[in-house]
Amino acid sequence: MRFYRILLRLYPASFRAEYGEQLCVVLEERLRVAGGVWARVWCWIDTLLELPAGAAQVHWDILGQDVRYTARTLARSPGFTLTAILVTALGIGATTATFSITDHVLLRPLPFANSDQLVRLWESPPGYTQMELSPPNYRDWKQMSSSFESMGAYTGRAANLIGHREPQRVELTLVTSEVFGILGARPITGRRFTPEDDRDGAPGTVVLSYDFWQSYFGGGRVLGKKILLDGSPHTVIGVMPQSFHFPNRDALLWRPMQLGPADMEDRNNNELYAVARLKADVSLNQARSDMSRIAARLERAYPVENAQTGATVNLVRDEISSQSRLLLVVLLGASLCLLLIACTNVANLFLARALARRRELAVRTALGAGRERLTRQLLTESLCIAVLGGLLGALVALLGLSLLTRLVPSNLPIAQTPSLDLRVMGFAAMLTALTGIGFGIMPAFKVCRDTGAEGLREGARAGGGFKERLRSMLVIAEVSASVVLLVCAGLLLRALWQVQAVDPGFHRENVLTMRTALPLPKYATVTARHQFYSNVLTEVRALPGVSHAAYISYLPMVMRGGIWPVSLDGMPTDRAGTTTASLRYVTPGFLSALGIPVKMGRDVSESDTQQSPYVAVVSESFAQRFWPGQDPMARRFEFALAERAVVGVVGNIRVRGLERNSEPQVYLPYQQVPDGAILGYTPKDLLIRTAGSPERLMPEVHRIVRSADPEQPISDVRLLAEIVDQETASRQSQSRVIVAFAAAAVLLAGIGIHGLLAYTVSQRTQEIGVRIALGAQRHDIMGLVMWHGAMLACAGVLLGAGLAYVAGRSMEALLAGIRPADAITFSAAVGLSLLMTLAGSLLPALRAVRLDPTTAIRAE
Repeated sequence: MRFYRILLRLYPASFRAEYGEQLCVVLEERLRVAGGVWARVWCWIDTLLELPAGAAQVHWDILGQDVRYTARTLARSPGFTLTAILVTALGIGATTATFSITDHVLLRPLPFANSDQLVRLWESPPGYTQMELSPPNYRDWKQMSSSFESMGAYTGRAANLIGHREPQRVELTLVTSEVFGILGARPITGRRFTPEDDRDGAPGTVVLSYDFWQSYFGGGRVLGKKILLDGSPHTVIGVMPQSFHFPNRDALLWRPMQLGPADMEDRNNNELYAVARLKADVSLNQARSDMSRIAARLERAYPVENAQTGATVNLVRDEISSQSRLLLVVLLGASLCLLLIACTNVANLFLARALARRRELAVRTALGAGRERLTRQLLTESLCIAVLGGLLGALVALLGLSLLTRLVPSNLPIAQTPSLDLRVMGFAAMLTALTGIGFGIMPAFKVCRDTGAEGLREGARAGGGFKERLRSMLVIAEVSASVVLLVCAGLLLRALWQVQAVDPGFHRENVLTMRTALPLPKYATVTARHQFYSNVLTEVRALPGVSHAAYISYLPMVMRGGIWPVSLDGMPTDRAGTTTASLRYVTPGFLSALGIPVKMGRDVSESDTQQSPYVAVVSESFAQRFWPGQDPMARRFEFALAERAVVGVVGNIRVRGLERNSEPQVYLPYQQVPDGAILGYTPKDLLIRTAGSPERLMPEVHRIVRSADPEQPISDVRLLAEIVDQETASRQSQSRVIVAFAAAAVLLAGIGIHGLLAYTVSQRTQEIGVRIALGAQRHDIMGLVMWHGAMLACAGVLLGAGLAYVAGRSMEALLAGIRPADAITFSAAVGLSLLMTLAGSLLPALRAVRLDPTTAIRAE
């Protein structure tokens, strides 16, 4: 029977205590009546089969009783119930939303087959950790490497689409035929590209994205249809799945990359991105060694073009900036901090409620309820609160995701908005269970430990000693966590303001920008482009309110590359970062349109043509780098395939954004380029500076462009201020969320202090009444309560300040020069914490002051 008594432990303890002996007697009687050995064996088998089912049924019945009892008790205290559910929902919702975005960007495998074998390859010339490949280097790497199953190349482009609708500018990607195979992607209809499509001069073909197929063709039959891209017919051969994004979310079409002999002549023409799939038995380090060996061989073969040029191999999953990664990690840490505060607050609420119900629990114990039964009841209550809070938290997470989508890097081939799928919901369910069990079990054990006769004698006021210290520790933990969040929010806000205060080098106000990219070969000649620019700019400048208008190859902070080598005094070009500059072709008036100050000389002019001497306008940083301490005017240098003379020096601008250093800038007249050369840099971005609001000009600008070329689309219409603001968009999103977390944390910590002090006052009612009766002044009583709150706040602030400094050090890369121990931020956080303490302590202190001593002394 000892074995059977062990099996009976499957039943709840309360059930065993009441029915355990009877079950043993019944089994002994069945064994006695069974008689023979086989009959007794069968009796045991039957018992073993029945017992688990019976135990499960008993557990289920008790759970039902507990849930019904919980529903009644929670309904009798709606204030407690609603507060606990809302606080739990806030913690679980915030953590679920941030986990969802972090999982989407950092943890979840990319949506490609065996994505852990996908790598990107970069050149690493002097001064740069990674740079796009030149076509000849891509060709040689592909032929000489042995670490990859396959290697392909791609590059971004845009084209003018002309069809049965208004002309439009569409983003497309040129890919070699290997790329889709490397990604393991197959069209939902049609076929992928083949080597025949890659052949130079092959008929134009195109693969559509799902979104473009739906929006342009309505999802109908499309295979074999032709569309005009930049005036050339292309046959639709396939449609990719809706979930396929490559290389980013903007790509609508894919077209074969047809590299001809002319593309293989220049090893400094870095325009290709390379992607490859590792062989199954090759590690990332082995591939890096292989590529380093190949890069060294090419350097020996081409000592000028490939001088000191290495190879970089990264997993595609790791192609995310350290700043983007840190932004998400900090946000997830902040949400966990808020969850800790919420759980601590809920635990405090449960502990206070359980102590208030101590008499009830003591009575139930006296009537025969065991500690296990009471603990089980209290745990059921906490789990019910956690489940309701978890469901509401999932809704909060769903609503909050829209605030976090700006933190998804645009260079990853993933969707903009993550979904709350089973993986995320499982995380939310785990948080719910941990919250309910982890922060409900401790109060349940503490209260149920002393529910005997002592509990009956002490009644509901028996909450001092260890239990009050426990609640005090929980409040200190809340204050500490809130200080950490306040300091982190303050540091990130100051860093954001620091970045926003950076001077971009131009005036962003009242400038409207748009793109009118001219198609080829229609505009392959300078004369054709000159006619278009003249027609558009002349009419735009004549519009009311327009002060300046001009074209440039690429707007600053929109296209950050375009770096070309600089050669002085006939020296061969050097690809080192110290002898390069950014190249932009501009029309006259660009400097005035952007508000770049002219320091010396002049702007480019319409008289700068192919027949006149080639000139250039350079930035101050260019002059200081190449002619330090000398007059740069009329100095000559080789740049963009020609020798040029400096005719003007202008202020520096931040081409690469507000937080990155930019190369020196060179502005060239748009007419001083041979026909058919450097076509990627033909001016395409139009800037219009106005005296007032520039948006009202759009209808007129549309009319002007249409009159200049009816087939020319306009795209990327936005204000220059929006482009600059986009530089800090992810920081702003993160700061807003963390500031919201910090505000919620301060509120919860204040509620925690208020709850603890209110409870303390209620426990010390008689003591306070006696003090008042013996002559204690009102300010003494108020000081007593306020001092208690101040002690809790000071302990929390000291602990929190230390933790906040550690947190600040860990996210120093995001602080834009703000020190982790920034005195202003810490002072503000401490000040807010003290205000929170004062607010939380005030009402309990006033309640204590207003106590009637006679009533208080008579009270139980």
